[in-house]
Amino acid sequence: MVSVTRVHNLEQVLASNDVRQWLTDTGLETHTVDALYEGVEWLLDQQKRLDAHPVHDIDFTRQGLQIVEIMLELSMDDESLLAALLYPYFGPQATDKKLKEAISAKFGKHILDLLNGVRKMANLGLLSSRVKHSAAQAENIRRMLTAMVEDVRSVVIKLSQQVVYLRNIKNGDEETRVLAAKETQTIFAPLANRLGIGQLKWELEDYAFRYLQPDVYKNIAKSLEETRETRQQYLENFVENLAGKMKDIGIQAEVYGRPKHIYSIYKKMQKKDYDFSQLFDIRAVRVITERLQDCYSALGVIHTNWRHIPSEFDDYVATPKPNGYQSIHTVVIGPEGKPIEIQIRTLEMHEEAELGVAAHWQYKEADSKNKNVKMSSYEEKIAWLRKLLLWQEEMADTNEFAEELHNQVVEDRVYVFTPEGDVVDLPSGSTPLDFAYYIHTNVGHRCIGAKVFNRIVPFTYQLKTGDQIEIITGKEANPKRDWLNPNLDYVHSSRARAKIQTWFKQQDKDKNIVEGKHLVENELGRLNLPWSEMDKAVERFNMNSIDDLLAGIGGGDVRLNQVINYIQSLVEQPNRPEIDPRLIQKPRKKGKKYQNGVVLQGVGNLMNQLAGCCNPIAGDDIVGYITQGRGVVIHRSDCEQFKVVMEEHPERFIEASWAEQYSGGYVSNVQVFANDRSGLIRDVTTILANEKINVIGMTTDSDVQNQVVKMGLKLEVYNLSAFNRVLDKISQVEEVIKVKRV
Repeated sequence: MVSVTRVHNLEQVLASNDVRQWLTDTGLETHTVDALYEGVEWLLDQQKRLDAHPVHDIDFTRQGLQIVEIMLELSMDDESLLAALLYPYFGPQATDKKLKEAISAKFGKHILDLLNGVRKMANLGLLSSRVKHSAAQAENIRRMLTAMVEDVRSVVIKLSQQVVYLRNIKNGDEETRVLAAKETQTIFAPLANRLGIGQLKWELEDYAFRYLQPDVYKNIAKSLEETRETRQQYLENFVENLAGKMKDIGIQAEVYGRPKHIYSIYKKMQKKDYDFSQLFDIRAVRVITERLQDCYSALGVIHTNWRHIPSEFDDYVATPKPNGYQSIHTVVIGPEGKPIEIQIRTLEMHEEAELGVAAHWQYKEADSKNKNVKMSSYEEKIAWLRKLLLWQEEMADTNEFAEELHNQVVEDRVYVFTPEGDVVDLPSGSTPLDFAYYIHTNVGHRCIGAKVFNRIVPFTYQLKTGDQIEIITGKEANPKRDWLNPNLDYVHSSRARAKIQTWFKQQDKDKNIVEGKHLVENELGRLNLPWSEMDKAVERFNMNSIDDLLAGIGGGDVRLNQVINYIQSLVEQPNRPEIDPRLIQKPRKKGKKYQNGVVLQGVGNLMNQLAGCCNPIAGDDIVGYITQGRGVVIHRSDCEQFKVVMEEHPERFIEASWAEQYSGGYVSNVQVFANDRSGLIRDVTTILANEKINVIGMTTDSDVQNQVVKMGLKLEVYNLSAFNRVLDKISQVEEVIKVKRV
């Protein structure tokens, strides 16, 4: 397929009704122009017959051609372009049997299959909210994944359609813009990044940022515009100088200034705590070479003639990013002492960075060497999609799968190696156990140790890009229940957790009852909660008896935290009115920027107070409830009291989160009961020091006759995960009998 360019403004083309000429001028082959123009004429004819849809004839055609315009820049094949043209008309009527028959008869079954695949991709939006998914939603997710595996072109069309949708709602109401932006930021932009389609990723991110944080977006855009002419002239001089120096030594390369995307500027400002004037990459240059060795030759020219900043150098050619991205990044001090970011890559690397999976169709007719390179990259991404589909079948809990898919698509990745040198792509934060379960279920079950570069590491070791990992296995499967404890950080991925839970479910029920009872008794004792409320929990979790509930907890079917939170809500009198002051903690004085360290979404810094029924601590998932006269009360998202009041007043819900920069602490008292021994206090305080927990006060009370000691700790903690983690680690200290919060 030949490359194409925009030669006219599409709106002008539509106004002048000269679509055929526009298609011709893009450089498409004649048969492609004929097929697309036939599609346009059919589309206009169909719209004229729409009695039930009072839409101007041009609307669907305009939307379709807008998607085609984007697809042309991605160098997609003829079938993709035709499906993109038809989709805005097809999508809202996808269940119309007669329409499907008409499309199949007119354009062929392969076009209809592609349109159905794009329609299934709309199910991605189901994952924009981290809520539990119903069985029907789980089936939609499965269908979406199936469509992606069957024909990944449907992904490219859907992402292009999302860009067009974001463009067209810029003058729409705020609610529409915000919902579309959240969906884009949560799912579509990360998916474009995961599939390597940088050309779409940047535009999706910029529009989402523009709609979610309009003031910040406008400030950065204004700063860019104010410096545009000066920056452009500066870059033109630098580019001319650099191109000349490379030509002098025989390097064939294209050098040009590249556009900066506003969201990437914002991320850099946030990450490094810079203001606009401090950024290195406002002035950005790209060097495209013909050969790989020319990349490093060009780097030598650049570093010889301009002083570079070592901390800003990255070689993604030697070590590519997990999505296949390759490029050399460096920052040099240019004329007048101004920093300039330079990216150096080959033409193949550039097309992979901009097109990702879309580059596959551009190279279908290329020579075998290039074709093999592109096919390898393409097959890697398709293999990733197939793995997602396989994992969905392994996970019975649809919420677990939704969480794992979110991790796979959105989270940062680490890039590690097996002893044989094979590459494994895992979510950031993964541990050796995550790696073991990724390799094979039985490898995870029989894992008894792990080595990184031949050095033994603990199961809680967080893998880093470039690590080479070897798993040590035993003869028999022997997972530990502690691996499921989220506070001990043994596993990070939902997939590994699901496999461990499945193993325990298959074990003897009597053993699960004993284990479940042990876990519940420990948690109830630690939080001073009564066992008597367990009868109500049996009904709440749809169990027939306490033994069934305990077996569910012991086997991993029922989450211990959910049961404990429910019992805690019963003890804290959930029927008390929301505005009862005894339910509300006194506002803490620390943290001047955000009261109680809470950010309320979209409404600024309103008065807020922490609910006493669930005692949220930084790190909890939180939500807000707008009261009458007492501001916003902040609850944990799983708080039973919050669920009760929301059933009566759902309109009072407001999103809330913890401020990233909040530095306020939360004081909590802990009691430790242990058999007295030498070194006990040292071991406990060592854990507190390692976890960076401040000890405000400590008391000990020894029973010499029974050789038992009770230790009282007054701790200052900064988030829930740190607090729970330290309690669990203290409970594992030798001779410690019980640890509880008081």
